[in-house]
Amino acid sequence: MKITKVIAIATLGIVGLSSWSISNNINELAPANDSVRTGSIPPVSVSPVSPSPEFPNASIEVAAVGEKNGKDSTKVTFNFTLKNYELKLQTADNGSKNCNNSDKGQHIHFILDNQPYKALYEPKNEVVLPNDGKEHYLMAFLSRSYHESIKSKGAAVVYHFKVDEKGNLKKLANPKTPMVFYSRPKGDYMGKDTTNVLLDYYVWNCSLSNKGYKVKAEVSNLNKPSQTITTTMSKWEPNFIKNLGTGKCKVTLTLVDKHGKPAEGPMTNASREFNLKAQ
Repeated sequence: MKITKVIAIATLGIVGLSSWSISNNINELAPANDSVRTGSIPPVSVSPVSPSPEFPNASIEVAAVGEKNGKDSTKVTFNFTLKNYELKLQTADNGSKNCNNSDKGQHIHFILDNQPYKALYEPKNEVVLPNDGKEHYLMAFLSRSYHESIKSKGAAVVYHFKVDEKGNLKKLANPKTPMVFYSRPKGDYMGKDTTNVLLDYYVWNCSLSNKGYKVKAEVSNLNKPSQTITTTMSKWEPNFIKNLGTGKCKVTLTLVDKHGKPAEGPMTNASREFNLKAQ
């Protein structure tokens, strides 16, 4: 009987030692990732997008602007001329970007007064504006199918105008002050599209540099204030926002001068809320 107890105790000791060894070996083999072990949320990051196909000869111009007067508002029609760029075509590397991509293909981003853009798959668009004499700034640029702007010379156009109290459209001189137009993020992102969220914008009348103008971006998840970050970009390039989590989010873009102060003039600041959803 005593012999049996001794064997049992020895066996339990061996099993316990083996369990301890296996447990410790698993910990040693596991990746040293504090966020995995503690369940903490990895920090939000903003990093450049891998190089995209270039379209150096692509261009867009305002071909004609029409108007149809009403009593209180006017319907304004914009027609564009494109060269060396095909709308509705899927950009060659769309499958490797791992971000939101339009199944309708390449398009035009039509941004009026820094409001959310409208994607155009035909080179025309209509807007209805009040007859109030307010100045308007239209930015239209060529976009890859995954919404990344074409930044080469000629791939964008700005049109400055107003509709007076009688409903007459008057083209105004384009300002020479620096501007930034907000493009992405925008709308709703689902599932895998929340992994890489494109941050893209269009600068006009200036270039970005370490010693000159920069674009400051504040990126936040409104449900998780601790996830808010601010980054200042001195190079005009698309970026991916990562690790924002899910929920309602917001990006604010501000064009700043070499001293870090907000640039003066119209169209130098814009904010946009968007949604990230797991399913």
